[in-house]
Amino acid sequence: MTQDRRSSLTRYAFLSIFAAVTTIALKSVAYWLTGSVGLLSDALESIVNLVAAAFTMAMLIVAARPPDEDHLYGHDKVEYFSSALEGVLILVAAFGIAAAAILRLMAPQPLEQIGLGLVVTLVASLVNLIVARVLLRAGKRENSIALEADGHHLMTDVWTSCAVVIGVAFVGLTKWSWLDPVIALAAAAHIAGTAIQLVRRSVLGLMDTALEVEQQQLLESTLKSFEKDGVQFHALRTRQAAGRSFVSFHVLVPGSWTVAAGHTLLENIEAAVREHIVNVTVFTHLEPIEDPAAFADINLQRGA
Repeated sequence: MTQDRRSSLTRYAFLSIFAAVTTIALKSVAYWLTGSVGLLSDALESIVNLVAAAFTMAMLIVAARPPDEDHLYGHDKVEYFSSALEGVLILVAAFGIAAAAILRLMAPQPLEQIGLGLVVTLVASLVNLIVARVLLRAGKRENSIALEADGHHLMTDVWTSCAVVIGVAFVGLTKWSWLDPVIALAAAAHIAGTAIQLVRRSVLGLMDTALEVEQQQLLESTLKSFEKDGVQFHALRTRQAAGRSFVSFHVLVPGSWTVAAGHTLLENIEAAVREHIVNVTVFTHLEPIEDPAAFADINLQRGA
């Protein structure tokens, strides 16, 4: 992915900010009309969405910076800070929603103007749904965990809104006021689960987790296609850094090969890997297969 293309991802963050501001206004109106703590929880989560979207935009701007002397491998990993923060903010919102729901459960209150409030909430949910789908598609296409996290965050808001709308509708039909805070508690539990998944994924990324199994299998099959005329591979390592992947391995060839022949082989192998794995940086090391020392550096830390 080029730096210009990477920089263009910030426009999706602006879209997320627009969605957050719009849904905050709509859901606040819905809460004001009905007095539903479930709808209040929805509005509070949209405030979290706004903070998260603003931070996502800031991190995408940093991630788009070209490599410099202090960050020779680029700034892609900063996206994990964005997704981790989103997870933490969602978790905080979940606790806030649960606290408000428990208070309302202890002192139930009748809801008002339910029909109009639900209509306003559904409009807000539709805005979130459209923007979430756009962010998720862009995140997967551009391999951006920050955009994916923001998209999943908005989808969580959509599902939560659906649950709240159903709960408030049942309150209107049954007059069971206690059902509203119970639905809010269920929504809080669902939100907390999403938060934990986001934080876990971010931590794994910061710990240089290997590529996904499907990508590793694709990489291995690509290398296997070059295993002929005495060519072998070992010390294969992979890691992810948000929008960029890193792959390294050793290529063993007969010692009688010329430097030019070995170099041509490495160029072809690296090109094949880049063709199958998006936005990947490939490191190769050429070794003579007859030399015992070629098999002494398979581990990450070579022994003395």
